[in-house]
Amino acid sequence: MRALDLDTIQAFVLVADHGSFTRAADALGATQSGISLRLKRLEDRLGLRLFERTPRLVRLTPQGEAFLPRARRLLEAQDEAIAAVTAGPQRLVLGISDHVAGPELPGLLARVAGQGPGLALEVRLGLSQDLLDDYDAGALDAVIVRRDANRRDGEALFRDEFGWFAAAGWHPRPGEPLPLVTQAARCGMRMVALRALDAAGIAWVEAFVGGGSAAVAAATMAGLGVSPLARRTAPPGTVDIGPRLALPALASSEVMLHSRLTDARLAGALRGLAAAFRLPVAA
Repeated sequence: MRALDLDTIQAFVLVADHGSFTRAADALGATQSGISLRLKRLEDRLGLRLFERTPRLVRLTPQGEAFLPRARRLLEAQDEAIAAVTAGPQRLVLGISDHVAGPELPGLLARVAGQGPGLALEVRLGLSQDLLDDYDAGALDAVIVRRDANRRDGEALFRDEFGWFAAAGWHPRPGEPLPLVTQAARCGMRMVALRALDAAGIAWVEAFVGGGSAAVAAATMAGLGVSPLARRTAPPGTVDIGPRLALPALASSEVMLHSRLTDARLAGALRGLAAAFRLPVAA
C-alpha cells in the first residue's frame, strides 16, 4: 500500500469532528467537492468505506470508528515534528463576544487547542464594541462579535435569534414595570431591547445589571426578571415568555468574524473554530 496522504487524513478527521462535509470544508478553506475528493482518495487507498452518507446524515462506519483515533495520532505526530524544529509556540489572541460565547464554547476551544503543541491560544471575552476597538487597535488577532451596522468588513458566520427569557414559573407582578436583567450600558443587545420596549409602550425597570453573560444567566435563572437573550445561549431552566406577555419581537443578529491573520497555521486554526461556531447545516 502506498503511504497515506496527510491532507486526506486531515479532511477525514474534520468531517468526523463536524459531522458535515460542508463545515469541514469551511474549516479547511476548501470546497465541499474538494473534501469529498480527498475522502474518496483515502477510502480508495485503504480499500474500505469510512463514512455512511445520506442527504441528511454523515456517520462513521465501524471501520471509520476504528481508524479515527489512529488518524488523530498521525496528525499529532506531524504537529510534534513541526513543533520540534520551529522557534517556539505560535500565539493566537482571539476576542469572543460575551453574548456569542455559549455553553458549547469549551468544546469549540478544545478543537483549536487540538491543533498541536506549537499553538498557544489566548481568548478574551467582552462586549462586541469593546472587542472591536481592541481589534482595530491591534491588540487582538481576530474577533467573533455581533455585526456593527457601521462596518462593511468581516465574514458572516451565522445569525442568532433572540427572545425574552425568564426562569420557568416566573410571573410578573401585576401593575409593576417589567423587571429586566441586562448587561452594562455599552451592550448593544441591551439598547435594542430597551428601544423595543419603549416603542411598544411597555414600562420597564432594570432589576439586575451584570458584568458578563455568566452573571446575567445566573440572575435570570434565579428569577430576578426577564432578559433578552439569544435562543442558542439561553441558560437551562429558562423559557421564552415573550409571546405570553405580548412583548415585542426582537430582531435577529448576525455574528461576524474579523481577522488579520496571515500565518497559514493560525488562519487554519481560526477557520476550524469559525466552522464549529456555525449553526448546523446539511452535510
